[in-house]
Amino acid sequence: MQNTRPYPTFGPAGSGSAFAAAGGKHTKDLPAWLKRYGLDAFEYQGGNGIRGSDAAFSEIGEAAREAGILVSLHAPYFISLSGVEEEKRLKSIEYIRASVRAAELLGADRIVIHTGSASKITREEAMKLAADTLTRTLDELGEEGVKLGLETMGKVNQLGTPEEVLSLCRLSPRLVPVYDFGHINARACGGAFPDADAFRRAFDRIAAVLGDDAAKNLHCHFSRIEWTGAGEKRHLNFEDAPAFGPDFEPFIEAVVRENLAPRVICESAGKMAEDALTMKRHYLKLQGKQEESVCLQQDWKN
Repeated sequence: MQNTRPYPTFGPAGSGSAFAAAGGKHTKDLPAWLKRYGLDAFEYQGGNGIRGSDAAFSEIGEAAREAGILVSLHAPYFISLSGVEEEKRLKSIEYIRASVRAAELLGADRIVIHTGSASKITREEAMKLAADTLTRTLDELGEEGVKLGLETMGKVNQLGTPEEVLSLCRLSPRLVPVYDFGHINARACGGAFPDADAFRRAFDRIAAVLGDDAAKNLHCHFSRIEWTGAGEKRHLNFEDAPAFGPDFEPFIEAVVRENLAPRVICESAGKMAEDALTMKRHYLKLQGKQEESVCLQQDWKN
């Protein structure tokens, strides 16, 4: 299962302030609102645990299909593929299984997984543990079905550099990279993406390791992130502290120049939908296309 389109798609992680300001209260209403707002995707937030009935997930999934909205799911944050306590580490397989089940009901084609910590052991040891956890997961779940997305992480002591993610994804075609460009930039103390060429090189590296399709149809996160010497501190929105970056304009320039079709999930603080729409508008502008109909009414139901 992989829902791709021949052009970039944009959407929020969760709903954010714009949906609430428009009177939205229930996730089942989010897909229709996103369509009217001018967006194409959203990432269901299961970071604090997969909570909800099968019926509720199915209702959201049906609403997304009707609206033509692509769906992904963020798996629980407490998954740790590289945990040093084996019982807790292998518990992650159960959380991944529950995430896949919810994703199937939502009609999501992938889940997003945090790879774990490397603070108490060497990175080599952490990679071996993560590979073992993923191998056991694949033995249980099989090689087909909802993709398991491995996210690049923002803190220096976390497992999940781009190279680590790409290495783990080589274990199976069911494993796919999820590049969080804000995280990568935070790890580099703001120096990872000074221009469009830097973003282009990131896509080129994915293609070199996993193939052109993996690069062209990359699932990615984008937001400004405040950083310290330890990496990620907190998410911002596009109106906040532009010195922290990364800037979305060179990212979109690289996407247009290379004719890429990523799914871009915006994780801005509170303004996920607004900033996702800003990126989509910039993409359409660079493409010379007329902007799609966008409804910014406060009461979106009328």
